[in-house]
Amino acid sequence: MTPFRSATALAAASAMLATTLTGCQFGGQEQDTSPIVIAADLELSGAAAGVGKAYRQALELKVQQLNDSGALNGRTVELLLKDNRSDASESLRNIADFGNDKRVSAIIMGGCNECAIGAARTINEKQIPTVALASAGAVANPVADRRYVFKLAPNAADNASALTVELVRRRVTSVGLLRTDDAYGREGVQALRGEFRKAGIQLTAEASLRTTDTEVDRQAGTLAAAEPEALVIWTPPEQAMLAAGAVKQAGFTGPLYFDASAAGDLFLGASGRAAERATLVFTQTMVIDDVIATTPAKAARRQWFQDYTARFGGYHGSSSFAADAVQLIVDAELRAGGPPATVDREGLRDVLETSQMDGLSGPIRMTPDNHSGLMPQALTTLVARNGRWRLAS
Repeated sequence: MTPFRSATALAAASAMLATTLTGCQFGGQEQDTSPIVIAADLELSGAAAGVGKAYRQALELKVQQLNDSGALNGRTVELLLKDNRSDASESLRNIADFGNDKRVSAIIMGGCNECAIGAARTINEKQIPTVALASAGAVANPVADRRYVFKLAPNAADNASALTVELVRRRVTSVGLLRTDDAYGREGVQALRGEFRKAGIQLTAEASLRTTDTEVDRQAGTLAAAEPEALVIWTPPEQAMLAAGAVKQAGFTGPLYFDASAAGDLFLGASGRAAERATLVFTQTMVIDDVIATTPAKAARRQWFQDYTARFGGYHGSSSFAADAVQLIVDAELRAGGPPATVDREGLRDVLETSQMDGLSGPIRMTPDNHSGLMPQALTTLVARNGRWRLAS
């Protein structure tokens, strides 16, 4: 063998050995260092931009935390963001684009109920796992038609039950209701009527508004004129704060009760006076600084609260849902396995469907029969006191 040919053979053998040792350490599988790509369709402009901004901040913070943790077995998380402009048609186009992108493992959708419901068929056709942060039951039901859709937000039935327990405790017998005229609002009034019937509470007045409305004076006047003992406000945060001021201006002096969808910023700002002493059903993480961290899960929630507040100068209640969505997807991706540098959407979906964790929002349990993971135990009662939400005593 000539010296040149001998050197060439040695180099080839060395390269082959190096490749073998790097990709398959002593018989192990080649390590997957490909990124976990998560797409997000959010309301970054339009009527729901306030909550959409909180979701974006939470997603970016959680992704950074995971990438800095060194716990992803050499992988990183990448986030692709699109603005749906609070419009279901724009959202559907975004979902179709994400579904066609073979790099994307899963999608996170924002709080727009109509967006998530309207995209369900496309999500199933594209066979791309999707975690929606919208509240309506139709987002994840019926499960047979929502195989790839999962939901992380408080459920209407759980909210209605918790609100009714509080109303009974306060011995309220008549209630007025302001709700949105959308899938979640209609679901809410049905759930409340059912709970009220069992508790002997009369729904004396009801008014609705579109999710895009910025004037609520007419509805507030109608509800105040009916003179209920208490008023339930079942709207997004911005409208809830507007309504709190409008009903007080209209002469209503009774207590206010907010459904979980009304949760927004921890500090109430200019709306603080109108909402003072109002009751909110929401997750404990919103006021985790009032809670002694006696478990690892509570300690994690407090750390999330502190990290989010330090980064963004305040806390938004819904941020934990977005962070939990990222964690669910990343955990499922790592558990699903599959060949390196490939996206196994079906395997990821199968793992998501049986996922369980004590999340930042509270206990989360997915099953093949229930794709809405937030457990009722996650909800607690908060009260507005001195311009911010506090844990009710």
